[in-house]
Amino acid sequence: MTIRELFIIITAAALLTACSDNGRQVASETQTAPQATVTRAEIDTLVDTHTLAFMQSQPVLSTLLDIDEKLVGGKYNHRLPDYSPDGMNAVQSAMAAAAAQLDAVNRDGLSAKDRLHLDVVAVIDRYYAGHQPFSAGYIDTWGGHLPYIVNQIAGPLIDIPKAMQVQQRIASLEDARDYLARLQAFAPFTEQVLAKLKADESAGVILPKKLFGKTLTYFDNFLAATPAEHALVTTFSTRLEKVDALSAAQRQQLTQQAIDNVNAVVYPGYQKIAAFMREQEQRAPSNDGIWAQPGGADYYLHAIQFLGDSALSAAAIHTTGVNEVQRITTEMDGILKANGLTDGSVGERMMALNSDPRFLYEDSDAGRAQLLADLNTQVEEVMAKAPAMFATLPDADIEVRRIPVVSQAGEAGGFYTAPSLDGSRPGIYWINLRDMKANPSYSLKTLTYHEAVPGHHFQIALNMAQTDIGLLRQNAPFNAYVEGWALYSELLAKEMGMYQDDPWGDLGRLQAELYRAVRLVVDTGLHAKQWTREQAIDYFYQTTGNPITDVIAEIERYMAWPGQALGYKLGMLQFVELRAKAQTALGEAFDLREFHDLILLPGARPMAAVQRDVTAWIAAKQSG
Repeated sequence: MTIRELFIIITAAALLTACSDNGRQVASETQTAPQATVTRAEIDTLVDTHTLAFMQSQPVLSTLLDIDEKLVGGKYNHRLPDYSPDGMNAVQSAMAAAAAQLDAVNRDGLSAKDRLHLDVVAVIDRYYAGHQPFSAGYIDTWGGHLPYIVNQIAGPLIDIPKAMQVQQRIASLEDARDYLARLQAFAPFTEQVLAKLKADESAGVILPKKLFGKTLTYFDNFLAATPAEHALVTTFSTRLEKVDALSAAQRQQLTQQAIDNVNAVVYPGYQKIAAFMREQEQRAPSNDGIWAQPGGADYYLHAIQFLGDSALSAAAIHTTGVNEVQRITTEMDGILKANGLTDGSVGERMMALNSDPRFLYEDSDAGRAQLLADLNTQVEEVMAKAPAMFATLPDADIEVRRIPVVSQAGEAGGFYTAPSLDGSRPGIYWINLRDMKANPSYSLKTLTYHEAVPGHHFQIALNMAQTDIGLLRQNAPFNAYVEGWALYSELLAKEMGMYQDDPWGDLGRLQAELYRAVRLVVDTGLHAKQWTREQAIDYFYQTTGNPITDVIAEIERYMAWPGQALGYKLGMLQFVELRAKAQTALGEAFDLREFHDLILLPGARPMAAVQRDVTAWIAAKQSG
């Protein structure tokens, strides 16, 4: 089959898919007869065509990756995505059509690697197609189809300014002009977000009432500074100072233009949305889970499938969570008793431990600086021991930074952002320092191992370094794989000796694992069993003993991101099971460094594909 013939076939498939049901046909429901076998070069051409179209619709993703403009069809740092109802529908329809086109390719005669490539990219396409019967929300390049375009923790109004402040390249006059053009683009951008809010309300979907408080706090914080003091200006001005080709007069002029844009474009757009949100709060639903939204129950099944990477029912996941809570709690109880803490439940004893002065950093600039220094030391210690367990280490650097004060109220305790695609910009481990009592020292090691090394940084940086899998797979958003690996890494750190002679640190590790087991219970509780926010908070707090401010932020995060919290524990359980399976089957022939290469180097993928890879690896080792 020639490339021209292939494109005739896929174009016809795309037209059939896009035209059915007003372009809202789910890819998995599209029936297209398989065609003649194609070569890998033809597959790459097809996938590259899909990728180019997607990347052109998502210019901020290109900014995050700092990708060569030639790979994405031209300049992008001056543009923003289209978040209007039509813009979302266009992305979903295109990705559904792309998945159908890949399904139409005959797998007969293809190598296992090429079949994997087709299958993984098709799943990514479906991920971005979202749950099309549920028209609310937006398509996020990491979270997929999320139900609320404005909320307290994420969304374009939060994520885009953050990307511009931290990750948008400013290395030349042209870069500076692109930045200013993107600020100008906030005028249509905020109008699109407002239009989407109104369209979602027309469909009956409004952010739960209990999330409005912190959402409006974000707007208040974002708009609090004078335009000249806003982070969109100050970070821009700071980076201009490092551009040697600019004169002082040029830097001053560019900074003034940024001030003018924030004052005349950015602030009015955000003020208009904030005013609408204050009005909409009066109409917001009092129920907390996605089940209460029109079509929400089916949307949650979609979230379980794509974010939990699971075919289990919500009830089965809930039961798994309850069982894991019991197992981990028993292990924690043993450590607590061995160290003289015997009275009360595990949760109650952990609450008491949170206020123990031995484990608290000073609530001051000096205390925060010491905490950041300790995190850097933890990263260095892991890197010194990593070669014993990993044959391949990432080339990209990792840095530790504080979450900006403007967004810390609604953010998680910590998170990771990826390096640039070429590795010139480091991966970043962000830590939330809003409440120093929420960061007892015994809990910080395991957070470092999850968010930085050997967790997210190893997995994501190595994934991005695989140049033969294409852009979509280099940035693959497989939640259960990505978060499951990070949680598995917390356990792996124990095997590396990172908790040797540190029972309190190991207790912190178990508390973090308990945290993820509890997520299975409360996420399904909120979104399938109709729990209230308060019921979920009480269960989480009483079970884990985590600081109440941390618990509240977590529960509200799950309310805004249904299903995302499931991936951690569901993915980790599968990684542990697969490793045990390989160790049992291979005995002394089992090589942990080789196993980790097998897991990491093909890149993020569905857990079913990981299972097939491990099974094939075992068979090859046994026959070899």
